[in-house]
Amino acid sequence: MGCAYELTSINTLPTGNACRSGAARRIGLPVFNGFALPAAATIVEIFQAANALNRSGKDDRNAYEVCLLSTAGGRIASSSSVLVWTESVEAYANSADFHAIFVVGGTGVAQALRDVRLVNWLRHAYPSTELVFSLGEGRLLLEAAGVRQNSKANNNRLHSGANMSRVSSSTDSLDALQPALSLVAKDFGEDAARQISNWVAPPAPTKFSSIVRKNLAGCVSEKIRESARWIEAHGDRAISVDDAAQVAAMSERNFLRRFKTEIGVTPSDYLLYVRLDMCCRLLIDRDLPIDKIARRCGIGSGGRLSKLFRQHLGITPTEYRKQNGHRGGATDAPPLTSLP
Repeated sequence: MGCAYELTSINTLPTGNACRSGAARRIGLPVFNGFALPAAATIVEIFQAANALNRSGKDDRNAYEVCLLSTAGGRIASSSSVLVWTESVEAYANSADFHAIFVVGGTGVAQALRDVRLVNWLRHAYPSTELVFSLGEGRLLLEAAGVRQNSKANNNRLHSGANMSRVSSSTDSLDALQPALSLVAKDFGEDAARQISNWVAPPAPTKFSSIVRKNLAGCVSEKIRESARWIEAHGDRAISVDDAAQVAAMSERNFLRRFKTEIGVTPSDYLLYVRLDMCCRLLIDRDLPIDKIARRCGIGSGGRLSKLFRQHLGITPTEYRKQNGHRGGATDAPPLTSLP
């Protein structure tokens, strides 16, 4: 089959009764034959990343559940001919608890506009849905359903500083990143959204980025990917291999073997690279003392950080900051890796 990222991401969506847990924030993603796969895959990836960031191993009440929906349910072909499995929109005919709905575009939108059942579902789902986003040609489906941007009282803002109404539209089908991140920021805070943005659309790489970003590879299994993200999300804390193995629902022995095979390094080394990657970014972006950066990233002390930098980079943290164009910024910004 190969390692197609989009196919892997979409196929991990909950199906059937999995989309009916009242505890989670339900995200509706209505699609049609010829829908834009990149936009849909980006949305799925962001909410999966939010789940990994928020995962405690015991309590999933704050998780997102992304539901792919179509008129009749079953298999739907994307614009790139990748098939995905969907539920029927009619299964949610009386549902009033979608946290948000994302309406994507795609080459098949002209046919979708003639789908009376899909258009009627959007018309009836809109009033009871907290937030609605259209992407690309998806705005045409909302317009066919009688929904216009700013057509309702503009009293549901996404997050502090946002200038976005209850219905938000993008003109680019690939521009799914910002509205989905805005929703995560509203639910869990700006730091969580920033961390997820770094996962999905990472900033300029450091020497350690290629290892840390290995968890995004399509050939990495979902359990190992989730555990790697959990390590990255909690890298500033004292965590153990057993903790990460529990996230992956594996025995410690099996987890160690699988992680090394799929990621290329041991979980302990991965945690170290996560911390060093964090340190590199803070050295450039923040006006913080070396010792404070070390503590914030789980290294412990400035002395230990200097030793690790000399070992792995051949320079001191101060020299790294000078060589990589220190931009400065907040002197005491909150950690980037933990949810409230």
